[in-house]
Amino acid sequence: MENDEVEKLKSRLKSAWHSVKYSWALKSKTSFNRNSPVFLLGKCYHFKSFDDETSSESSAEALDYDEDTGNVDEFRKDFTSRVWLTYREGFPALRGSSLTSDCGWGCTLRAGQMLLAQGLLLHFVGRDWFWSDALTLEPLDAETRTSSVARRLVATIEASFQGERPQTMQPIFSAQGGAEDTDHHTIVSWFGDEPSSRLGIHRLVQLGMTSGKQAGDWYGPAVVAHILRKAVGEADDALLKGISVYVAQDCTVYSADVMDGHSGKTGSQRDPQGLNSAAAPDSRAVIILVPVRLGGEKINPEYLSLVKAILSLEFCIGIIGGKPKQAYYFVGFQDDSLIYMDPHYCQSFVDVSTSDFPLQSFHCPSPKKMAFSKMDPSCTIGFYSKDVEHFEIICNELSKILQPSSKQKYPAFTIMKGHGKDYELPNPVEKREWPFIRDTRNSGTTSGDFVLL
Repeated sequence: MENDEVEKLKSRLKSAWHSVKYSWALKSKTSFNRNSPVFLLGKCYHFKSFDDETSSESSAEALDYDEDTGNVDEFRKDFTSRVWLTYREGFPALRGSSLTSDCGWGCTLRAGQMLLAQGLLLHFVGRDWFWSDALTLEPLDAETRTSSVARRLVATIEASFQGERPQTMQPIFSAQGGAEDTDHHTIVSWFGDEPSSRLGIHRLVQLGMTSGKQAGDWYGPAVVAHILRKAVGEADDALLKGISVYVAQDCTVYSADVMDGHSGKTGSQRDPQGLNSAAAPDSRAVIILVPVRLGGEKINPEYLSLVKAILSLEFCIGIIGGKPKQAYYFVGFQDDSLIYMDPHYCQSFVDVSTSDFPLQSFHCPSPKKMAFSKMDPSCTIGFYSKDVEHFEIICNELSKILQPSSKQKYPAFTIMKGHGKDYELPNPVEKREWPFIRDTRNSGTTSGDFVLL
C-alpha cells in the first residue's frame, strides 16, 4: 500500500473503534435530591411534590430523573432544549488530515460549541424558549446503539481492505414530524460537521491552526475561547453580524472593550461587505468569555460558592470545563454536584444542509452530575450581554459575587473600567503569576492537559 492509503486505513479503523468505545460508555440514569433545589442556567427547579411534603420518609430519598414528580418535567424540558454537540464520525475529512471523526480529542471544542449555542439561543429566541419535542425525546439506548456501531466497525474494516469508503450510517433517530422553529434549525446548522458550517468543527480546527494546533490535537478551554471569538467574528452570515465575542485578558474583563463590542467598534466585528448593517449601533450583543483557573493542581473548594452563584445567573451561558483529560459543558448544580452535558458520545454525521434535517441527535435526553471536587481548575466561564444597559446590570451583579473570601485572597476574575490597552506597560516586564497559579509542567505532574493561563 502507498503511505497515503495506509494513513487513510488507520484513520478509518481508529474512527470506527472510537465509535464503539464512546458509544459503549452511555450512562443510564441520574438521581437528584428531592429536598434540594436544582439550578439550570439561571432557572431554579424544585422536585419535591405536594405528596413529598406529607411524608418525611419519601422526601429524604433520591429522585430518579425519569420519575414524574414535582416539576421534573419542566426541568427535563428546559435541559433537553439546550443544544447538545458531541463527537461525530463519518464527516468530511478535516483540513490537512484524513480524520473523519473528532472522537478522543475534540471534547473541549464540542463543549465550547455548546456554550456558544446557548448564547445564540438567548440572542435569537430567549431564555424562556423550549423545544417543542423536548419531552418526546427517547432515552439513549446503549445496547442498541453499541450493536449498530459494532456492525459498522466490521463493515468499515471490510470496505477499507477493498479500497472503498464505507457508507455513512444514517442518524439513529428518525426525522421528526411537524414544522420546527426556523431559528432552532438555523442555529444548529451553524454547528454542522462540514467545511461550510460557520461554527462547525472544520472551521474551529482551521482557526486553531493559527495557534499551532492541528486536527487531532487536544484543546484547552482558554484556547477554545479565542477560537470561538475568531469564528464568530469572521462568520459571513448576516444574522451573526449582530453578535460578537469578547475574551477576557488575564482574568480581567475590561468594560470599555465590551462596550466597543456592543457598538461594533472592535476590529473583529467590521465587515468589508457592509453586512453588519443588520445590527444598529449600540444594539450588538456580546458573548463574554472569561478563562480562569480556580486553584492550583486541584480545584480550590473555596470557589464552590462562586461557581454556584455564577450558574444561578440567567445571563450565564455555562462553563467550559470538566475533569482532567475530559471536557464537559457545565450548565447547573444541585448541592455540591455540578450538572453537565457530556460530549463524549460518538454519533454519526448529520447533513445539516437541508432545511428539515432531524434535530434529535442535537439534544440530550438526560443530564449527568459530577462532584465539584472532581472539577479541573482550568475553565472558561460564559456570559451573554444583550446591550449596553444589560452589561451594566451584569457588572453590578458580578461585583456582588466576585468579592473573595478571607481564604480565597484573590477573586476568580475582575471587572475593570477602560480598555485593556490602557493598562499595558510601555516596556515589557517579566511575567509574574498569581500565587495560586503554578505551572507544574516541568515538575512531571499534570493539570489534566488544560492550558495554564
